[in-house]
Formats: sequence, structure tokens, C-alpha cells
Amino acid sequence: MNEEKSKGAILVVDDEESVRFILSRSLSARVARVDVARTFAQAEAMLAENDYDIVFLDINLPGGSGLDLFGHATSGPRTPSVVVMTAEATMQNAVTAMRQGAFDYITKPFDMDMIEILTERILEYRAMSAELGALRSRREVGDSDDMVGQSAPMQSLFKFIGRAADSTDTVLVTGPTGSGKELVARALHFHSRRAAAPFVTVNCAAVPGELLESELFGHMKGAFTGAVESREGKFAAAGEGTILLDEIGDMPLPLQAKMLRVLQEREYYPVGSSRPRRTLARVIASTNKNLDEETRSGRFREDLFHRLNVLSTHAPTLDERKEDIPALVEAFLARAAKTLGEQPKRANPEVIEAFMARHWPGNVRQLENAIRRAVALAPGDAITLEDIPSEAGGRAVLTSPGAAGLEEAASAIYPAIAPGAVYETVIRRVEKALILTALQRNGYVQSKAAEELGLNRNTLAKKIAELGITKGKGE
Repeated sequence: MNEEKSKGAILVVDDEESVRFILSRSLSARVARVDVARTFAQAEAMLAENDYDIVFLDINLPGGSGLDLFGHATSGPRTPSVVVMTAEATMQNAVTAMRQGAFDYITKPFDMDMIEILTERILEYRAMSAELGALRSRREVGDSDDMVGQSAPMQSLFKFIGRAADSTDTVLVTGPTGSGKELVARALHFHSRRAAAPFVTVNCAAVPGELLESELFGHMKGAFTGAVESREGKFAAAGEGTILLDEIGDMPLPLQAKMLRVLQEREYYPVGSSRPRRTLARVIASTNKNLDEETRSGRFREDLFHRLNVLSTHAPTLDERKEDIPALVEAFLARAAKTLGEQPKRANPEVIEAFMARHWPGNVRQLENAIRRAVALAPGDAITLEDIPSEAGGRAVLTSPGAAGLEEAASAIYPAIAPGAVYETVIRRVEKALILTALQRNGYVQSKAAEELGLNRNTLAKKIAELGITKGKGE
């Protein structure tokens, strides 16, 4: 209760002393301050001097109409939510009040339980709006979550976002850890007509299974041990916005059945309640698991998978979009500089080349972490090879084809690779070193390098593009 009273202010404007007394006494338990005014002039002065979260406003006041106070109430830096009160419940009064922007319109005599519920709803709404406004401000000043990429996989992803943003259908985003699945979901939301509504994320892998249902749907007081009061869940918080079910592949099977009902019927039950709640939120789900395999193994419901998989897209690995690394490095350097409040550092060419030669099991997230470490370690205004770790994510890297023979390079990196991925990983790294060596030996003339390697000229060109090898002179 003390936490609730630490914020918020209410103004009650009414010429009836009994109304002012009962509202003031009841609402004082919910906000830090409740002021009262009896006349138009008193209310006008108080609105000019103070900021309020809620104004309970009577229409008929000594000195003027309460409806004429709307301009004063909305002229300050913080616009309050106005609840109009009247004993004359005419259509004209109601229409005028709502058109001027009233949050609600109530008639006297009113029920105090209803007033308290309305007050809680307004305060929750304003808190959510403030959070959304802060998010927008961060995006406006450049601290955005915009994705970077000129590669073919990213261009295909951007096209999907453009086509699917305004759809109401469920979207399934697949991809490995660190590939940017949440950024895809955010882009779908902020480029849609729902952008002004909340974007809510629930990590299904981070919340214990027995608590995840309450986290999603809320619970009633006394529903389980520790439920000392009722609580709304994330679906209620999302409203008509978007809810991201991150790592849905980790959702327990019993809860999957309830999620299926949400997608089919657009309703859910808070824990401990027998009354369904409706939801208008758009659902986006993401996973780093292969849900086809999870379904065949019985760990994921097939019917839920089909409901989720109405629209689907894939967040590519960093190895699939190596040509985006220079632009990503530039973006991460700018972001790190903004966090530190200093001018962006630059990355020397050999750093970019080393980054492009690496395998990134942690994908874009791992690359950003490497940039942050490098920015912290670099003493000057440029990042050099000495400022970056010699290993990425615990795996050895191959940064120079001439540093050792190819056999030695393969032997060196073999033990650091996860079982099951040895052949593909070694071949990819050694193949790039081999092609770089051939190009250097032949002055970067691809036809000569292809002949020496025993490859078709077009095949070599395709591999150069796939491996993100920077072409030299002599083409």
C-alpha cells in the first residue's frame, strides 16, 4: 500500500461537500495526494499550479461549466485523465464529454467500489502509456532496435516483415540463440497498426513451468500459496498490442493445451478463476528448437505447432550473412559510444577481416559482446587486433591462412568444436583459408585461382560470395 501511495495525484472538483469528502477519503488510500476544489475558479487555479494524474470533474459548478475546464486540464506538461461526473445524465453531456477527451463519464449517485476500480484502471493505463512513451523516446533518439543487413537472407527477412506486419495472424520466428528473433518480433509490431499499443515479451525458458501460467494469464487471490492478491498477466498487459512468446519450444506440455485455446478461441482463464478473459493481442512466437522434431518426439503438441506456424520466418545465423559484419560492427561501435557518452571508435581493416573469418556460434549477440569488450580495451580511437580476444566464444579462430599449414590449422581447431559439428565447421574454416591462399598466390585473379584449385570459375565466385571473402585487385 505504501508503494501505491508513493505516486500519483488526484483532483476532485465538485460543489457538493459530501462528494468531495467521500472521494477524498477513499482515494487517499491509493495515491500520494488528493486535492479538492468547489468552484470553477478554484479548480482553474489548482490546475494551473499542479500536475494531476486524474481529475474527477463535476459538470455543474459555481462560476462555470466543468466541461469548460478541459482546456485548462490538458494545457500542462502532464495531461491528466478526466472522469466527468454529473447528476444530469443527458446524451448531450455524455457526447460532449467524450468528444473533448474524457476517460470516462459517470452519473450520480455512483458506487464507490466502481470508482476505486476505475481509479486503478486509469493508473495502470497511465503507467503503461508512460512506459511506451519512454520506449518511443529511446527509439527516436537513435537507440533503436532496427536491424542491419544488406545480405540476401536479411533482405528476404525485411520483405517478410513488410508483408506480415499488418496481418493479425500468428507468426513463428525460428533461429538460433543470438540471431535476433526478438528484433524481428519488435519490427513486426512497430511497423504495424498496433505500434501505439504495448509490446510485451515473455521468455518461456526463463520462467519456471509452475509459474509460467500465472505469468501469462494472471491469477486470482488465494489461487495458490503466496497469491496474496489478484494479479493481471502478460496477455492483459498486452491489451490490443503484441505479445512475444520467446522460446516457446520450452513451454510445458500441459500449458501448451491452454495456449492452443488462446489461439483458437481468443480467451484464457486466470489461475483460480472460472470466468474467461478475452484477448485481442497478436501472438508472435519464437524458438531456437526444431519444432518439427519436437512434435515428432512428443515434446510439443502438433496442433499447437500448426496454429503457431500460420506465418513463419527464419532469423539467419551470422555465418549465413557474413557480408553484413562490417555494417554490424559500425552499428555496434556507435551504440557502444552512445552508452559511454563518447565519440565512436573505428575498427581497423584487419579487425573486420578477422571478424569475417571467425565462426560465431553466438551469432549477432556474440559479435556485439566482442565489440563491447574491444571498445573497453582499446586505448586509442581505433580498435586493433590486439584489442580483440584471440578466441570467440571459447572456439579457436583462423584469422590468417599463412599463419600455419592447413593441416595444422584443422588440427588446432578440431578439439574446440562441439561434437556433431566438427566436419562442417572445420571444412568451412579451412575452405576459406584455402581459397584466400589461392587468390593471394594468383594476384586475386579468380580464373587462375580456380584453375589451380581445380574448381569451375563460377563455383569459385559463388564460394567467395558465400564465405564473405573480400575481392582484391586483378579482377
